[in-house]
Amino acid sequence: MASTHAPYNLEMAESCVNCRCKSESHFCTLAPPVLQAMAAISYISIYPERAVLFVEGQEPRGVYILCRGRAKLSMVSADGKSLILRIAEAGELLDPSASLVGKPHTVTVETLAPSQVNFIRRDDFLRFLRSHGEAMFRVAQHVGREYQSACRELNSLGLTHSAAAKMAKLLLGWQDVRLNGNGHSSIKLTFTHEEMAQMIGASRETVTRILARFRNRDYIEIQGATLFIRNRAGLQSIADNHSERRTSFAASRRRFGHTSHPPLPDVQPASPLRQSEASKSPVTRGETSST
Repeated sequence: MASTHAPYNLEMAESCVNCRCKSESHFCTLAPPVLQAMAAISYISIYPERAVLFVEGQEPRGVYILCRGRAKLSMVSADGKSLILRIAEAGELLDPSASLVGKPHTVTVETLAPSQVNFIRRDDFLRFLRSHGEAMFRVAQHVGREYQSACRELNSLGLTHSAAAKMAKLLLGWQDVRLNGNGHSSIKLTFTHEEMAQMIGASRETVTRILARFRNRDYIEIQGATLFIRNRAGLQSIADNHSERRTSFAASRRRFGHTSHPPLPDVQPASPLRQSEASKSPVTRGETSST
């Protein structure tokens, strides 16, 4: 039998070879002999929502492949502040670099929905890669995409100074954006304001204020758990920091009475020194007083 009914309304596949939920991912499209070899060393499990697969700093026991569901990869600073690096979709490997180099995990992985996960022990996985060049190439591709994703995250958090720009980039960059009949993009909101704040390195209150500002400017519309992007060009302008700079400049003009430059303070020029005092040096005055 190719699949069995599992908890959380998931249909669990007994083997990668006969799985009916294959995606265009790194491992689902492997050649059948390679897929069969991987299935022989795999352990398939079902996890509920909010299950922690491993934590930051933990030694790697093996490689986790997210077959179905979603998971978040996060880090925690020394003062307890959480930062969500990215959201993993079905078909992705979860922090394979730790197993490849034999170093502790640099992220914590937690499921965001009931998920099917394929686990392969580290020693088995390394032997599998040495024996199958196609699989090794797919892992190299995945690690390269992870590196590019990390660079984009650093660019967004480190080089983007406005929280509104970070929020606009987040909304525009979500992968599950769909077009409705009116031509507007729609996003299924599965994250809380707190989780979105952890994605852009801000507070929950800041995210709430920014979303309210976007609604007031008619950039977005929120209906229940669905967010509609009504003005993509406006969000893109904010993401590029153009709109925020114009808004800041306009506010400064209103503050200073629509002048092109802020008025200079009314300062009286200092009175010139008397010629007799200016011509005297400290040495001369000292010699005069001594005489």
